[in-house]
Amino acid sequence: MELDNKASDSAKSIKLLILDVDGVLTDGGLYFDDNGGEFKRFNALDGHGIKMLLDCGIEVAIITARQAKCVAHRIKGLGVKHYYHGQSNKIIAFEELLTKLDLQPSQVAYVGDDVIDLGVMSKVVLPIAVANAHTFVKEHAVLTTKNTGGNGAVREVCDYLLTAQNKYDDLMTSYLA
Repeated sequence: MELDNKASDSAKSIKLLILDVDGVLTDGGLYFDDNGGEFKRFNALDGHGIKMLLDCGIEVAIITARQAKCVAHRIKGLGVKHYYHGQSNKIIAFEELLTKLDLQPSQVAYVGDDVIDLGVMSKVVLPIAVANAHTFVKEHAVLTTKNTGGNGAVREVCDYLLTAQNKYDDLMTSYLA
């Protein structure tokens, strides 16, 4: 994603990034073993991007319609405190997050890929679609990532937010020390 003026101005005020799981943190594939156990593939770059946001004071939340133990395990490992699963109506979790964190929609970005995400995307200041999102979702996003879900799209968003908030360069320099 390239910095554009409108999106960049919105990104400067983001205090919370909300992510969907299937199709955003993963490639959208649903993998099951013969016993019904579910597996998901996560991208390490996305995970480190989330950790960088948290280290820089930007909260991260997950809102997903599905329930999977492997997602809870991944989210816990990343240090994400706000995890809502089994949310067919994502607006309920979104409104709870706003109250809990004392935030306004003008301080929130959301990354989604399918029409179930549009309810929240339509309420936040910075709705973002991943490259492989449904066409209708892309039409309602302010930004679309270059990378697909599960393949660095979340890291791309994290880097974008950190750059817009003038935190990226110092953070990258800290890795060289």
